[in-house]
Amino acid sequence: MSSSNRRILLVARPQGLPKASDWSIEDVALAPLDDGEALVEVQLLSLDPAMRGWMNEGRSYVPPVALGEVMRAIGIGEVVESRRPDLLVGTHVAGTFGMQQYCRIGQAGPSVTAVDLAAAPAQKWLNPLGMPGMTAYFGLLEVGRPEPGQTVVVSGAAGAVGQSVGQIARIKGCRAVGIAGGKAKCDFVVNDLGFDACIDYKSGDLKAGLKEACPDGVDVYFDNVGGSVLDIVLTRITRHARIVVCGAISQYNNTETVRGPANYLSLLVNRARMEGMVVFDYADRYPQAVADIAAWMAAGRMQSREDVVEGLETFPDRLLMLFSGQNFGKLVLKVS
Repeated sequence: MSSSNRRILLVARPQGLPKASDWSIEDVALAPLDDGEALVEVQLLSLDPAMRGWMNEGRSYVPPVALGEVMRAIGIGEVVESRRPDLLVGTHVAGTFGMQQYCRIGQAGPSVTAVDLAAAPAQKWLNPLGMPGMTAYFGLLEVGRPEPGQTVVVSGAAGAVGQSVGQIARIKGCRAVGIAGGKAKCDFVVNDLGFDACIDYKSGDLKAGLKEACPDGVDVYFDNVGGSVLDIVLTRITRHARIVVCGAISQYNNTETVRGPANYLSLLVNRARMEGMVVFDYADRYPQAVADIAAWMAAGRMQSREDVVEGLETFPDRLLMLFSGQNFGKLVLKVS
């Protein structure tokens, strides 16, 4: 175990895409633990589009990362030292550890959850068994409320949340149609994940593609993208359709006003509902979702793909992969 902790701090509020000068990398000495504390060696960290919102100052569903503070990040790690009887050395845990090599866990937080690496590899606990899976499960089933035979469309279909949304839709007896960028991603969504169709928004007419893939319209749209993609899907929704607003990655780095839906009157005409969802609202029910998803994985009904990159110090560059579509599947950073 090292005697120092390397960590990445947010030192400036990004304007548009984050740049190197928005971050600082520092090494600090690891102080001895106090009673009631444990030390986690962070092994994997989740890179998520939501991180871009956490960097902004302003009202949101969680407080912004303060300047000079370790960048917020969810991770998996191993307890390597403990003065807490409930956290034994050798236990693998998940928690909001931040972008750093080691995290001190006190009684006041951050809270941690034990993970069973015998049940699934560590990266799966950051994807279908972690926040992306929880987001897909509750966003689709609680907000989208799909019914058997209905058509569910999800943007960012090859990404962390999207791949689980489509597979859960299929498990629930729905047609699953993805929207993704590039032939390789669309092929993966259909051939590996079992979606009924996937539209490559980069290669053609998205509106025409939706019309072909969804001849009876869109009953549930799970939106991870926002912008023009949301606008086009709104032209294809059915009466009483449900639109789940999970994210809007196309808008996160705007330097001007965020673009809202121009075709929102389709909600009125179709008596449709558009509702935002934040996964933390369902925290007390995570065990239910983990149990269901783990069972589907064990039965071969769900799978996932992770894109694992290495090196804590590469974080500023790796984060940008999310906004250019370079990652293929859930983006995970291996700390060392």
